[in-house]
Amino acid sequence: MGKVVTSASMSLDGFVAHENNDPGRLFDWYEAGDVEVVTASEPASFHLTPISADYWRSFIGELGCLVVGRLLFDITDGWSGVHPLGVPFVVLTHEAPESWAHAHTGNAHFVTDGIEAAVAKAQELAGDRAVAVAAGTVAGQALAAGLVDEVAIDLVPVVLGQGHRYFAEVDPAAVRLGDPTVVIPSARVTHMVFPVERRAG
Repeated sequence: MGKVVTSASMSLDGFVAHENNDPGRLFDWYEAGDVEVVTASEPASFHLTPISADYWRSFIGELGCLVVGRLLFDITDGWSGVHPLGVPFVVLTHEAPESWAHAHTGNAHFVTDGIEAAVAKAQELAGDRAVAVAAGTVAGQALAAGLVDEVAIDLVPVVLGQGHRYFAEVDPAAVRLGDPTVVIPSARVTHMVFPVERRAG
């Protein structure tokens, strides 16, 4: 069973999107270099610096499945059934959609009985590879439940002022992160990874 990691591009003040779900300039680093990185869906590629490309490929190389919330699923229409990272995804939702145009792809799996079940399903699909949990409510739930091993942040030098936080609905007292194991500065972004420290008892 692989590790569970949350990952997202985040503003300096801790947001992953505006209130209207627009990410603003948080993804500018996706076009900050000249190394083409091909994705599994549209847009077909983006262009990173060599440093960011190496980090990205290392992350993707370990990934086996994603856990996302219903809001992100609805905003993207489930990426038309094919996530850009090319892995299956588990959608945590109160109610699975009865009819979805891209259900035939078999890449989307809907879980309605909580974050523990969603992560467990993702781990089943991922096998020995890592599971990534999208930022926002589901990341906060996973972190609070003690399911997350690492927090990965692509820190972008912008300030959004308000919006959707990286972690939603999480008690700060229940979470403790260790010193960063990765700090990689690049153009328009700094990649960082923090281990989640487990509390005894």
